[in-house]
Amino acid sequence: MLQPLKKPELSNVQQKLADEDIVRAITEEGKTEMFGILYDRYADKVYRKCISFAHDREIAQDMVQDVLLKVFTQLGKFKGKSRFSTWLYAITYNFCVEHYRKSSRLRTVDIDEGPDLAEIDDDEDELLGSRAHSLKRALNHVSAEEKVLLLMKYQDDIPIKEIMETLEISESAVKMRLSRARKRVKRIIVEQEKKMAV
Repeated sequence: MLQPLKKPELSNVQQKLADEDIVRAITEEGKTEMFGILYDRYADKVYRKCISFAHDREIAQDMVQDVLLKVFTQLGKFKGKSRFSTWLYAITYNFCVEHYRKSSRLRTVDIDEGPDLAEIDDDEDELLGSRAHSLKRALNHVSAEEKVLLLMKYQDDIPIKEIMETLEISESAVKMRLSRARKRVKRIIVEQEKKMAV
């Protein structure tokens, strides 16, 4: 668990502000001390994303600091098209994908938390029936981009519209890529189960 950021005393009213109001206070009024509120709200969630890619606590903690520093320096780019949390997770995922690429080692992804896989088609029904560890193993064998899409949609329950706005791709592209990623995961699970049955 990450330690809360040391910050100046903030009022209860400030602590209860919506994320977007805090971002405005920082970017428009220069109240940079309020970033501590966002840090406390999201550091552990960012850590869980980072550890799922890094699988090393110290590396994951360093990644969290890097991600949140990047978020702080890019707050002016947040336009409010999606929720702040979605924007932050997009930065987190992109950072993790880059780390994943640079590390060149396969990683496992923790998808036990978050909503169940459910929504669009028969491929998803088959994913639902798969055991969690089979799904984790399968996610080791898809591209980082496919993993990001699957995690955004099914772990974080981010609506397709927000995924589309965050990744700056069309709705049809999101759906097509999700469908391909689900099919690839399903195929990998089937292949793994065949190998285990032999």
